[in-house]
Amino acid sequence: MISQTQSRRYVITSTLLVGFILTIMPLPEWASTYRPQWVALILIYWCMAMPERIGVGISWTTGLLLDVLTGTLLGQHALGFSVITYIMLKLHLRVRVMPLRQQVFTIFVLLLLERLLALWSTGAAGYPTPSLLYWITPLVSTLLWPWVFIILRDVRRRFHLS
Repeated sequence: MISQTQSRRYVITSTLLVGFILTIMPLPEWASTYRPQWVALILIYWCMAMPERIGVGISWTTGLLLDVLTGTLLGQHALGFSVITYIMLKLHLRVRVMPLRQQVFTIFVLLLLERLLALWSTGAAGYPTPSLLYWITPLVSTLLWPWVFIILRDVRRRFHLS
């Protein structure tokens, strides 16, 4: 029988794996600009719901894995995920009691910060500045937050994670 701690690990790891799959899933050229930040949304949820299980180290490792999977600058996502995880761990008690429509604003700011850090790291490496469509991704991700929150909350309740 799987212990409660192992069950938590499997559920969190499985949801992050789904986020990786959704991130690397091929999309038409026109839709790739609007690809949501799935892994960031999932990390934010688990930081809010179970802050004792997700930390800056896990988010840094997750970011490095995402960098390898997507072929981006190594450390780009790791930096952004670490910073937003740290902020979310500091604010989780406040954010989790907010109504969902108020959480959306906090999530939007965190996702904008992650994109800003990614832009900063690619700019520091000498890559060209992307177009203004670069900033549409946090908006699309924020619009999906209520559904991501509800689905992951139901997964957490189904597996009796607390």
